[in-house]
Amino acid sequence: MGENDLLCWVKRKWVKTTDSNHRFPRHPNLIKEMVVSRLNQVWVSDITYICIKTGFVYLAAILDVYSRRIIGYALSARLDTTLTLKALHMATTMRKPAPGIIHHSDQGVQYASSEYIDELKSP
Repeated sequence: MGENDLLCWVKRKWVKTTDSNHRFPRHPNLIKEMVVSRLNQVWVSDITYICIKTGFVYLAAILDVYSRRIIGYALSARLDTTLTLKALHMATTMRKPAPGIIHHSDQGVQYASSEYIDELKSP
């Protein structure tokens, strides 16, 4: 393929999606060395970006650790708490988790914000 100039050269631009420099409290890592044994025991979340012709869109996703399935997601041109709240709302609407579920994230500002923490605490 190289001899026929058929290789694709991808120019990558790195986009920072985690802002850990914020005023919100940090929470301990509750899942370190934990064995997950059922659905809705531990959810993990993260944000990534997708490059499109006009720039970037951000994807927030929530995954159930036991099933390894995405249970909530949202896309946005803005990297803010609204993005993560939409993904959380989708996950809670789909799964209706019982109290005591562990939500794990990188503790970036979108996940540590008062709005997001209040939503996690709501019944």
